[in-house]
Amino acid sequence: MQPIKDINDLSKEQLIEFVGSLSKRWLAHDGLWFQAVEKKYGMDAAIEADAAAWEKFTVIEANRIKQFLGLPEQGGLEALELALKFRLYAFLNKQEIIRVGSDKLVFRMVDCRVQSARERKNMPFFPCKPVGLVEYSGFARAIDSRITTRCICCPPDEPEQGCYCAWEFTLQE
Repeated sequence: MQPIKDINDLSKEQLIEFVGSLSKRWLAHDGLWFQAVEKKYGMDAAIEADAAAWEKFTVIEANRIKQFLGLPEQGGLEALELALKFRLYAFLNKQEIIRVGSDKLVFRMVDCRVQSARERKNMPFFPCKPVGLVEYSGFARAIDSRITTRCICCPPDEPEQGCYCAWEFTLQE
């Protein structure tokens, strides 16, 4: 086997593994950043700061995905469905997308790395709904400004059967 000198030497399988590794590193940083703010200022301040960061980051992520995939400005739910598969979370968590007619889709986080780790440690679910509202609605609007977002469930809400959180996206024509 040839020694790896740079990214160009990686096989397709190694590149896929590398994307997963990068995503895990990003999530670890996100969690450590949050915990540092929580330790110094408390949970409410940490959630407020996290929401402010996600308000900006989710738009950056959506726009970079749109550019990478060559998605149109108003690509509708088809563009959103594809873009959701390229978020950093998509390489870490098990998710499903259910089309509900031509104007709605439901995104469900079947396995969330953060919440399942907390569950294994007998910790309460992380109350991510305030941040999720900012994150998912901002992401969807950046993909197509006609898309509205509704939270079906997200901690501290009780999870739906078979998922940790669920979001409904509607295309407003």
